[in-house]
Amino acid sequence: MSRHKVLLDTDPGIDDAMAIFTALAYPAIELLGLTTTFGNVSVEQATKNALTLLEMAGADLPVASGMARPLQKAPEPYPDFIHGADGLGNVYLPAPKKLPVKRDAAAFIVEQIMAHPGEISLVAVGPLGNLAKALEREPAITRQVKQVVLMGGTIAEGGNISPVAEANIYADPHAADQVFAADWPLVMVGLDVTHQVLLSRQLFAQIRANNSKVGEFMQQAAAFYTDFYQRAREADDGCFGHDVSAIAYVADPDLFGTVEGAICVVPDGIAVGQTIMRRNHSREYPLKAWDGRPVHKACMQVDSAGVAELFYGALTNGYWR
Repeated sequence: MSRHKVLLDTDPGIDDAMAIFTALAYPAIELLGLTTTFGNVSVEQATKNALTLLEMAGADLPVASGMARPLQKAPEPYPDFIHGADGLGNVYLPAPKKLPVKRDAAAFIVEQIMAHPGEISLVAVGPLGNLAKALEREPAITRQVKQVVLMGGTIAEGGNISPVAEANIYADPHAADQVFAADWPLVMVGLDVTHQVLLSRQLFAQIRANNSKVGEFMQQAAAFYTDFYQRAREADDGCFGHDVSAIAYVADPDLFGTVEGAICVVPDGIAVGQTIMRRNHSREYPLKAWDGRPVHKACMQVDSAGVAELFYGALTNGYWR
C-alpha cells in the first residue's frame, strides 16, 4: 500500500491534537513533520504543544516554528475559553524534551516539498501565514507539491467567529488570500463539512479504553472542548472534528463531496475573513479563473460517520501498542 507523505502545519489546539495523532497512526499516511503557527495559542506554546504531543505518541519527528502574528491584521486574543490557556484543555502537560529544528516553518516547508517533488500533501489546520511565507520564499513549490489541504473557510455555512468568517481564515486573511490565489492543487475543508462531523464523549471514552498512550489525555482535552460547544449551544454532547477532517480528506477523499471554483478572501471590513467562491455550473459558462485566480476545490458534503470511524480507527489501531 502506497503511503501519503504529509507535512502538517498546525497551532495545537485540541482539535489539532486529534489531527496530529490521526496523521501519525493512520496506516496510509507518512507524517514527515510539523510546522507551527500562532492561532489557538501563541506560536511558542504551539511549538511546545507539538513537541509534547509527538513525545507522548512516541514519535521522533521534526517540528519547525513559524509565524507569531498575522501578516497585516492586528492579532486577536487567543481563544483560551475554547482550548484552554495551554491550548490543550488546561491539562498542563510536562515540557517537551526536544527542541524545534533551527530552520523556520516556511524554510522547512520549502525544503520538504522540493526534496519530495509531487509527493507531499501539505495540510494546514491553522492560520495560513507559514504557507504564504513559503510561497514568497520559493514560488516553485506550487508546481512541486502534490496537494494543499486546509481546514478553514466556509462557502454556505455560517462562520464561527463572525456571521461569515471561519476562525483560521479570519486570523490572517491576507495570508489566506495569498494561499487561495496561488496556482497549486488546493482543497478547502471548511465549516460546510466540519460542522457535520460530531465526535461524541462516548467516542473519546472508547478511545481512552483502547489507547494507553494518549487515550486519557485525549478524553480529558476533548471534554474541555465539548464543554465549550455545549455552553455555546453549537453542538450536543460532543465536539466538532474540524482539523481531523482535513487529515481524513487526505486519507480517504471519497468520504467527501466537492465543488470547484475560484476563491478569494475579504481582507478587512465587516466581512473580514469571508471566503467567497465563484462557481460555474453550465456548459455556457464553464469553470474558469476569476480575476486571474485558479480553480480550487471546496468540500460541501461529508460522510460524517465515516470520518468519525476513521478517527476512532486511527486512535485505537496497532500503532499505539
